[in-house]
Amino acid sequence: MANIAKGFERGGRGEFHQFLSIARGSCAETRSRLYAGFDVGYLTPEMFGTLKEQTEEVTRLVAGLRSAVDRQRREQTGHD
Repeated sequence: MANIAKGFERGGRGEFHQFLSIARGSCAETRSRLYAGFDVGYLTPEMFGTLKEQTEEVTRLVAGLRSAVDRQRREQTGHD
């Protein structure tokens, strides 16, 4: 969430796109920590499954926003 906010406030589509990429990486990092927590027994299978699904959904949402920003960026510059 912080990466999305930082990128948005920078004002340019290019930087916003970059920070959305960082946000996707943060989603992957969160999933890797979920696996670690599950492996050492901190999470039940049910908790792990629910949280993993939520991180996957957030990743899809961020990816969709990133694609939309990329389209806007290309439209502004006239590049496809």
